[in-house]
Amino acid sequence: MIELMAELHMTEAEVARDLHEVLAKVQQGVEVVIEQNSRPVAVIRSPLPKGRLLSECIAMAETLGSTVTLDEGFMKDVEEGIAARSQPWNPPVWE
Repeated sequence: MIELMAELHMTEAEVARDLHEVLAKVQQGVEVVIEQNSRPVAVIRSPLPKGRLLSECIAMAETLGSTVTLDEGFMKDVEEGIAARSQPWNPPVWE
């Protein structure tokens, strides 16, 4: 799901004048674009949400009545996936 975030453009002086209000806007989901001479120089927004723990996913599946079972190799597959994602990406060379 893609959510559109409200965007507010402010000058450096406006941000400095009331940082508390700027942070309140950010907590409401507004992305604040800081500009100098009408050019964007920085963006303040809420951090990206963190993923769920595996235990939370299992609990959610149980709550939804899922009958899926995890095989013995599931955890090994998860660990291999995590290890693979922590390695540098080496894309194939195209001719």
